[in-house]
Amino acid sequence: MQLQHSQGANLGQDKISRLLFQLALPAILAQLINLLYNMVDRMYIGHIPDVGPNALTGVGVTLPLIMCISAFAALVSMGGAPRASIMMGKGEPQQAERILGNCASMLVITALVLTVVIQCFGQDILMIFGASSNTISYAWDYMKIYSLGTLFVQLALGLNAFINAQGFARTGMLTVTIGAACNIILDPIFIFALGMGVQGAALATILSQGISCAWILRFLTGKTTTLRLQLRYARLRGSVILPCIALGIAPFIMQFTESILNICFNTSLLRYGGDIAVGAMTILASVMQFCMLPLQGLTQGAQPIIGFNFGANQRDRVKEAFRLLLACCMVFAGLIWFLSMFVPQLFISIFTSDPQLADFTRWAIRIYMAVSLLHGIQISCQQTFIALGNAKTSVFLALLRKVILLIPLIYILPYFLADKVFAVFLAEPVADFIAVSTTATLFYRQYKKL
Repeated sequence: MQLQHSQGANLGQDKISRLLFQLALPAILAQLINLLYNMVDRMYIGHIPDVGPNALTGVGVTLPLIMCISAFAALVSMGGAPRASIMMGKGEPQQAERILGNCASMLVITALVLTVVIQCFGQDILMIFGASSNTISYAWDYMKIYSLGTLFVQLALGLNAFINAQGFARTGMLTVTIGAACNIILDPIFIFALGMGVQGAALATILSQGISCAWILRFLTGKTTTLRLQLRYARLRGSVILPCIALGIAPFIMQFTESILNICFNTSLLRYGGDIAVGAMTILASVMQFCMLPLQGLTQGAQPIIGFNFGANQRDRVKEAFRLLLACCMVFAGLIWFLSMFVPQLFISIFTSDPQLADFTRWAIRIYMAVSLLHGIQISCQQTFIALGNAKTSVFLALLRKVILLIPLIYILPYFLADKVFAVFLAEPVADFIAVSTTATLFYRQYKKL
């Protein structure tokens, strides 16, 4: 079975470079738009008169909780979508639709559970995550409203992966664009014009996600889609959903541990540097997103190509797709490293006009992003393991960088260095270097076996 649709992408026969450009470019644009989607609240909030720095820090404390929500969407969709691609490559479209239906049901169940948990325990969770008496009011004002839209977030993030998995990258990009455009328009209206502050930012976000969700459901139940979302496949079956979750554990761990990582950074920085250090971390986390999300867009564009051709036993095309993916990821990561080292103010000025916070962040970003040029190797290899269905190695690599290396280093390095805040930021490049070396070695062994 060749996957052919109205956008003209034939995953089994078209030239690899053309396919990657055709599928990855919209995915990259979608991730950049999604980045803007995630960052626009912080951009506006950081410039609220008088309370901007504290409000920005408060909303920054909510990031780990928001990442948890996204991680559960990834658990279902980033395992289900590659499996759907492999099934289409094997000529089993009915099984691919069954995967889509089961994943949609799982996303709904997960969303309802998360909403109840956050509404009941959210304020206590935010205090554990690094909020202080100065910032908790801003953090909870944002999160108690944002959590009410968890169902929209789960479905919008989760089901969009199945649109991209079919090769409808432009449609996937449009999904994100619609939500981002609504958020950009609604944010200043709710925050400034209506005087709602951080609550207005949260309300604008969930309304925008709701619009994206409606668009996705309409597409996946319409006539254009190759895989159709059908009620008859909504009943959960262990033989269908469990392999998806097994494969989705790696991206789940990547995002969930990102949440834990932010908590570790926030609590350590609050201890050694106070609210200003946590505020700087909010900006650094945003810059890291700017680095990682477009890289994820590249891998999202490559995964259907790699997964389909792996399922169709066309190993030469799998190798060619990976080599091109690796080269593109390395170029982009190198660009982000250059900007972070030599013109960090380019990023910092987007989030704050406070001179004290800007000065603090300027030196911190050069430490934090010191080896970010290696991220291209890390993410291209790790995500290709997922596209090949190698769940065990993906899980190990996801655990290695953040859980095994980075989180312990955040607490260990301050005992050996006099500048405790510097030591916390230094943990990032040290962990990155070790993780990339390990990932490259393991993937080289896998690559030789293709």
